[in-house]
Amino acid sequence: MIYHILNGDALAAGFPDAKIQGEIIVVREALIDGNLSGENLYDFWESRTKCLGITESEYYFKVVKEFEKIVNAPDNSEFNLWFEYDLFCQVNMWFVLSFINNISINKKVFAVYTTHLGKTNKQFWNGFGRANSNELNICFANRTPLEVADVRLGQYLWNAYKTNDLEILNLLAKNPSPAFPYLKEVVQAHIERFPKDGSKGRPERVIEDIIKNGASDFHKVFSVFWEKESIYGFGDTQLKQLYDKVVQS
Repeated sequence: MIYHILNGDALAAGFPDAKIQGEIIVVREALIDGNLSGENLYDFWESRTKCLGITESEYYFKVVKEFEKIVNAPDNSEFNLWFEYDLFCQVNMWFVLSFINNISINKKVFAVYTTHLGKTNKQFWNGFGRANSNELNICFANRTPLEVADVRLGQYLWNAYKTNDLEILNLLAKNPSPAFPYLKEVVQAHIERFPKDGSKGRPERVIEDIIKNGASDFHKVFSVFWEKESIYGFGDTQLKQLYDKVVQS
């Protein structure tokens, strides 16, 4: 069985037009933000449900049911992970890899990145959102095979991220892997969200600087922040929380 694990409904909407064979699994989470506690998976889902402020049934049908497709995948399955390079997407990808690592079947795993954008493109950190069918096929053709060690590294990265163990996360980022081409930069960006001296994190400092330079409207701040710090991959929800925090202070 071939699976395409897509990060969000935006990609899922246009994906069928590319006519790439396989079943779609949609990741509808934003694990870069909110409560990640839970000794087991059931408790974790409960924490996420409360964090997102939706009902258990809604969370199950939108989120959990998609992950169950991974757990129930048959032997000799192939998983294609359509994620982007930024922190938001990488954290979700680590979580997906923790699932894949824990299923006892023969499997092939591939990372499908936004290679159609090219490394010199200004929108390099941006996503699949505007990719057409031809470009999605290009990305698929350029997919990166993940070895067992790469999948395990994803599991370790998720464990360190979930427990907020920044030292372990930093050590793991030193492992070179074609599966995570910008791991060092992404992990460093995450670590700089939580300075040890208790000062403001990197995103807050950038927002503060943007406002000081005359862009006080949130939508303008959002636009400028994305130009400066697209490595974070923050959506409206994540950035609005930081914006409100900076404005109130």
